[in-house]
Amino acid sequence: MDTLAAKKIVISGYYGFDNSGDEAVLQSILLALEEQGRQQGIRFIPVVLSANPVKTSQTYGVEAVHRMSPGAMLRAIRSADGLISGGGSLLQDATGAKTIPYYLGVLKLAQWLGKPTFIYSQGIGPVYRGMFFGWIRSVFNRCCLVSVRDTESKQLLLNMKVSSEIIVVPDPVMGMPLSEGEQGQIEPLPTDKPIIGISVRYWNQDRSELKALAEAVSTILKQTDAHIRFLPFHLPSDEEASNVIKAQLGSQHDDRISISHGAAHPQQMLAEVGRCDLLIGMRLHSLIYAASQQVPMLGISYDPKIDQFLNRLDMLAVAHTTAIHNETGASIVAEAVKLLEQRSKWQADKQPLIEHLKNEAQTPAKQIALFFNKGRDHH
Repeated sequence: MDTLAAKKIVISGYYGFDNSGDEAVLQSILLALEEQGRQQGIRFIPVVLSANPVKTSQTYGVEAVHRMSPGAMLRAIRSADGLISGGGSLLQDATGAKTIPYYLGVLKLAQWLGKPTFIYSQGIGPVYRGMFFGWIRSVFNRCCLVSVRDTESKQLLLNMKVSSEIIVVPDPVMGMPLSEGEQGQIEPLPTDKPIIGISVRYWNQDRSELKALAEAVSTILKQTDAHIRFLPFHLPSDEEASNVIKAQLGSQHDDRISISHGAAHPQQMLAEVGRCDLLIGMRLHSLIYAASQQVPMLGISYDPKIDQFLNRLDMLAVAHTTAIHNETGASIVAEAVKLLEQRSKWQADKQPLIEHLKNEAQTPAKQIALFFNKGRDHH
């Protein structure tokens, strides 16, 4: 009997921070590696670098070590067959100057130890500090696979003179299946009315985007009989942002507004999004979940990655946080009402694009499995 070849693979990313989007990326990569590995006769044994190794280990049933413990990381990488730098916007310096050196450092460590390294569907940029260009180039040119989640990321790497082949693939989360058990895990809703899911985050200092959104939601409540369901993706801050809007709506609609609690596992949040009739989202992964579940959506952009994803579905953002005010609020309302009425038309229009993204989402895992299959001894 042909036993599967075991390959230990370290996965580096923004994991263990209670960010539903990044946790979904991890879950999707783990499922894709399992499926694609099986097809190539390989059993991947993942070791995840996490900010909360105990929780990561319990949630996904994998080995995890602390992402800031040099000793544990060194031991994990040294004993591994390869390293994946996985998913999400890891190589950007918008949130600070330490992010890029950390993720490149992990890759470089693996390369020093002679391990094959793989870039798994990353969003690259923005990179404001020119000094990072050379670092990214030298590390990426030594990778066995460079896959990015949009053409803009590819263009940025080409501008940095990265000479490795760069393939553009969808975000890994597009390929995440809805698990059978999770629908039963989410709290029932006290309504048979249409459900509008809303995923918001803090962005503008003056909270102007939340104020404009609250006004839009208030109008939607007047014009439709929908139930508003807030879906916090990054805890606790998204829950606070949701409560800011809820407070502005006053108490007269309390029975028509709810906030999702405890959808900690990505597939629970996927099930939450899946039962919405419409989703209005600021978080990238709220939009990706909606697409994967064929839920019509309106994206509010605070970052080019939102526009880039919508672009792949031939859509534009309904508003941008830089310029969200009463006029945009009115267009959010108009679009929301329209999409609720024309839900099935939207689904029919977008189905081919969504299916294409879903099929392509496992490409990096497939390539990694093929890489290890080629390296096997076929006697």
